[in-house]
Amino acid sequence: MEVELKDYQKHLEEKEKEWESFCLRCGACCGAYDDPCTHLQKDQTGKFYCDIYPDRFGVRKTVSGHLFKCVSIKKMLQTHWKGDHLCPYKKLQKNCLGI
Repeated sequence: MEVELKDYQKHLEEKEKEWESFCLRCGACCGAYDDPCTHLQKDQTGKFYCDIYPDRFGVRKTVSGHLFKCVSIKKMLQTHWKGDHLCPYKKLQKNCLGI
């Protein structure tokens, strides 16, 4: 039973890595094209990242001081944000739904 649980946990971790690998790190879902989260940073290659990524969920603040609730991209897919047409998760969702 314990081996099966470890195998399942490993499977879930691999699936999470696969899911996250779709991200282009464009920063659009974090406001890069509008009013970005204060934790959104840009690396030397021009890609964005969250400087508190493991602890990102919860109430956060944008550069202009607007408070918002950071949620998973899976919840974001049901909304619209500036630049979401670039998002591979949105494109994947459209393909899966036949939109």
